[in-house]
Amino acid sequence: MAKKSVIARAKKKPKFSSRLVLRCFRCGRKRGYMKDFGLCRICFREMASHGQIPGIKKSSW
Repeated sequence: MAKKSVIARAKKKPKFSSRLVLRCFRCGRKRGYMKDFGLCRICFREMASHGQIPGIKKSSW
């Protein structure tokens, strides 16, 4: 989990657009971010497994 200060810094508007950091809204992780859901891959997997994301179902074959 990211520190509160790091999350707060990421929310501020950056001086240059290339410095924009997208973070997971649940844990604050910046790597493995999925733009469509606003989640990192770990939180996405947890929420999808528990059925908390509508329209997403764990595949099994």
